[in-house]
Amino acid sequence: MTYDAIVVGGSYAGLAATLQLGRARRRVLVIDEGKRRNRFAETSHGFLTQDGTPASEIAARARAEVAAYPTVEWKEARADWVEKTSSGFAVRTSGGESYEARRLVLAIGVVDDLPQVPGLAERWGKSVFHCPYCHGYELGGGPIGVIATSPSSMHHALLLPEWGKTIFFLNGAFAPTEEERAQLQRREVAIETELVENIAGKADVVLRDGRVFSLAGVFTATVTRLSTTLAEQLGCDLDQGAVGTYIKTDSIKQTSVPGVFACGDAGRPAGAVALAVGDGTLAGLGVHRSLVFPDH
Repeated sequence: MTYDAIVVGGSYAGLAATLQLGRARRRVLVIDEGKRRNRFAETSHGFLTQDGTPASEIAARARAEVAAYPTVEWKEARADWVEKTSSGFAVRTSGGESYEARRLVLAIGVVDDLPQVPGLAERWGKSVFHCPYCHGYELGGGPIGVIATSPSSMHHALLLPEWGKTIFFLNGAFAPTEEERAQLQRREVAIETELVENIAGKADVVLRDGRVFSLAGVFTATVTRLSTTLAEQLGCDLDQGAVGTYIKTDSIKQTSVPGVFACGDAGRPAGAVALAVGDGTLAGLGVHRSLVFPDH
């Protein structure tokens, strides 16, 4: 059987795209390996009607809503190979199963490559974060640390004083210019040049010289990469954002390859649940209209 669309990735963006297609009574297959980017976070914030809801609960409820549409099918697997065919696209899973569709949605998400600081990965999504809009308010105005990973960490350091007194741990990542130091001073950001030894306790930043800063939370910038090579296999154009690579799309989320759409964190330079849902909705509408009006 040839599906109208295969959606690779069943997180928020993929589910939103599938919902639109299911409501249009199109046959859709979702292939998902169950690795949401925010699976490490206990709760989700900043999404209207869902503020403070466990991220896993939002995802489970969304999947149940989408699964209620009779033309939607779900396959728990990793899609690791794709090719263009005469009628659309063929997708193969790591288990060797192959599926075909007229359109393809890449809601594949990204992987966060974390700084190599001992103790950081274990606290990721709990007391160490990357998005202040998602997690800053819950720190209650307490002291905040920013661990630099590159010169772009200046953005974090200048933004975070909105949520609490901020300490900028340079950690050998870069040396601020005099102008940058003046910017930090105006925002009352303290600078620490000593290297970070590890993170202990809830959010205690331990320095090489033995000093310990007990903080309400820590923020750091990750480097993101696409979670699969499917976009590269198809020859989709990629863009480079401030923190990593994403798939280039047009206003209806179509990639440079006709018939291939991308949405969510894989198809935009910034991520949040609300943005992913909106992005996926656009992709679903774009796919449907391309099926109805294939020559436009």
